[in-house]
Amino acid sequence: MAYQLADDFGSVVKKSIEEAMRERGQANILIAGRTGVGKSTLINAVFQGKMAETGQGRPVTRSTREITKEGVPLTILDTRGLELAAFRDTLAELETLIAERRQDRDPRRHVHVAWLCIQEDGRRVEDAEIELQQALARHMPVIGVITKARSDQGFRNEVQRLLPQARNVVRVRALSDELDDGHSLPPMGLEDLVALTVEVIPEGQRRAFVAAQKASIDQKKRISHGIVGVSATAAAGAGASPIPFSDAAIIVPIQIAMLAGISATFGLELSKAFLTTLLGSAAGGTAATFTGRALVANALKLIPGAGTVAGGVISATTAAALTTVLGETYIAVLAYLFGEAGGEAPDTAAVVDELRRRLKGE
Repeated sequence: MAYQLADDFGSVVKKSIEEAMRERGQANILIAGRTGVGKSTLINAVFQGKMAETGQGRPVTRSTREITKEGVPLTILDTRGLELAAFRDTLAELETLIAERRQDRDPRRHVHVAWLCIQEDGRRVEDAEIELQQALARHMPVIGVITKARSDQGFRNEVQRLLPQARNVVRVRALSDELDDGHSLPPMGLEDLVALTVEVIPEGQRRAFVAAQKASIDQKKRISHGIVGVSATAAAGAGASPIPFSDAAIIVPIQIAMLAGISATFGLELSKAFLTTLLGSAAGGTAATFTGRALVANALKLIPGAGTVAGGVISATTAAALTTVLGETYIAVLAYLFGEAGGEAPDTAAVVDELRRRLKGE
């Protein structure tokens, strides 16, 4: 019996959004460092939405504030006061906060990774930073981040020696640096920092971190390719018994979930209106007239040699190919638009227009 998508299209979209948001989850990162080390600049260079400037900050201890931003699946714990005489109290408060969150049954409340920032120009690792590394490493992976990098001169090796419990040490330059001789040093190390964090953060928080960051579009693409692979396999399963072309809508719920998952992974704000419009553009029509047949007919144009469906049925191979083409085209659209926007989320209307253009082969 044909799957009448139009009958409950809204519920399918709603369920897909809820599932995509649940699977993306939430990540929490602690960023510590002395005043002037460049934490705010680093946050704004790595994460979407200029969180250090426009996010909501609230104090959680006397020396730590929690930064969040609507639509970004990340909480940043910004820790201050490492150089103050009250460091001992600061450390005790921080350990208490981390321990309390760690006891929460909801892993989305835990602190998942820490960046310990040390400025390169200072050429010094303080005792407080060494002690903080030891304390944090008891609860989570710690990454040493050398900020405002200009000239290493062996400093990174020294930091690694003094912070042996750090998983690794990365030199970064969040902004271009103008030198006295007129030369300019471009940003560096941000993609390396993101890649290392992806390696050490718990798997359940990996997608949320990748969605929140903007420094590496490749990380977003890598996870999204995996979503397409899983979706194509599911579509092939649906097509294991040949599907009449008129009943091709049976694979559309799989493709709806795929597009929702990719959108969430890239860090797009998901809404029923956006996903409905997106699907309408993929089908070459509007949500009111959206059918599996329209989507299949559109996608078939992108498969070399497909032309028509042999025998009037959708086979497992064809179902998987259609799903792969749609998913990979959408990834290419988002990678292009995010790249054009410097890693920030593009306007959703631009996403819809670009997907429509590519599916039409323009």
